[in-house]
Amino acid sequence: MITHANLMAECDNIVERYEEAFHSKRGDEAATLLFLPLAHVFGRMVEVASIRGKVKLGHQPRLSAAALLPDLKTFRPTFILAVPYIFEKVFAAARRKAEAEGKAGVFEKAVDVAVRYAEALEAKAFGTGPGPGAALRMQHQFFEKAVYGKVRAAMGGRVRHAMSGGSGMERRLGLFFAGAGVTIYEGYGLTESTAAATANPPEQTRFGTVGVPIPGTTVHLADDGEVWVRGGQVFEGYLGDPKATDAVLRDGWLATGDLGTLDEDGYLTITGRKKEILVTSSGKSVSPGGLEERVRAHPLVAQCIVVGNDRPYIAALVTLDSEAVAHWLTMRGKPELPPGELVRDPDLETEIRRAVVAANTTVSQAESIRTFRILAAQFSEEHGLLTPSLKLKRKAIEQAYAVEVEALYHS
Repeated sequence: MITHANLMAECDNIVERYEEAFHSKRGDEAATLLFLPLAHVFGRMVEVASIRGKVKLGHQPRLSAAALLPDLKTFRPTFILAVPYIFEKVFAAARRKAEAEGKAGVFEKAVDVAVRYAEALEAKAFGTGPGPGAALRMQHQFFEKAVYGKVRAAMGGRVRHAMSGGSGMERRLGLFFAGAGVTIYEGYGLTESTAAATANPPEQTRFGTVGVPIPGTTVHLADDGEVWVRGGQVFEGYLGDPKATDAVLRDGWLATGDLGTLDEDGYLTITGRKKEILVTSSGKSVSPGGLEERVRAHPLVAQCIVVGNDRPYIAALVTLDSEAVAHWLTMRGKPELPPGELVRDPDLETEIRRAVVAANTTVSQAESIRTFRILAAQFSEEHGLLTPSLKLKRKAIEQAYAVEVEALYHS
C-alpha cells in the first residue's frame, strides 16, 4: 500500500533536491518525456513529480529505442528519467553511426576524452584533484561539436540532466555521458520505497554508485550487508498480507532484500540481491548481477542471465542486440542469417566469448562463467520473461529455457 503521503514525501523531496533539473528558465521551459509504464512505481513517481514541479510532460507508451529515439528528437526534453537500457541504446546507436561513416577511431578517442574529462571533474568535486588540465580541456572542446553535440542531439538537443534507476549502470557509461554534457544521476529504490531512496547529488556525483539518501531518508546496512531504508516514502505494508509485511518492515525500517556497501562518504553501491545469490554445488556463493552487467557491456549483447544454482559451475545464456548484429554483419561483409544459423556463426561466438572473458577477469575462477549459449530470441515482457522495467524474471527464464540450461552442463 503506497499512500498519497508516501508519494508526496518522495516527489517533493526529489523536486526540491534536483531543482536544477526541474526548474524552468526564461525561454527554456523544463520538460521531460515519460516512457516508463505508469503501472511501475518509477513511472508514476516521474508523473507526479513533474506535476508537482510544474514540468511540461509528454508520454511515449513504448519502452523501446526504435519508438523512443525519434520522439526524443521531436519533443526535446530538458531532462529524462530512465532505466540504463535507454542510455546504453543511445550510446550504441552513436557508436554504430560512427563506424558506418568510417569514424570509429575518432569516436573511441572522443569516448576516452569524455571519460577522462568527467573523471577529472569528479575528482575536483570531491577535493581529490584539480580538475581537467589545459590539454584535456582542448581535446574536449575539439570533440564537442564533432561527437558530443551529436549525442545530445539524438536525445533532442536540450537534455543536460538525467536520472537512472531500475538496475545498475556501468561507471564508464555514466562518465561518458557526463563528459558529453549530460549528467546522469544514478539512484536506487524499489516499489516499497515509492521509487528512489538514494540518488547521486548534482554537486557531487560519484559514478558507479547509487548515491546517498535523498532528503528525509536514512540508509542502514544490516550485519549481512542487506540494505535497510527508513523515510516518509516507505510504504504502509502489503494489502491483506500482514505476514509478508512483518517480514520486511522492522520498527519502521524497510528490509529491501538487496545487498550493498557504503563508502567513507556514505555513497551506496548495490552488490546483489539476497534471493538471487547463486550457490554452486561446491558451496561457492556468486552474485550474478555484476557478471551479467559486464557481459552486457559488449555492443552485440542485449541480455545475459547467469545460472549455476546447485550446479558444478557458473554458466550463462546470452541474447543478441538485433540492430548491433545487423550492423556487425554489414561491416564485415557477411550476409544476413536466420536466427538459428546466426547463433552458430563462429565469428559471432568469438565476439561473445570476448565479452565473457572480459567479465571473468573481475572475479575469481570459481565465480567465473565457464560456458555460455547464445539464444536466437531476446527475453521479452510479452512472454513473461521481463518485468515492466526490463528486469529479468530469473525463474521464468530458467523454466522457459530449461533444455538450454541443461545443455550447458552436459555438452
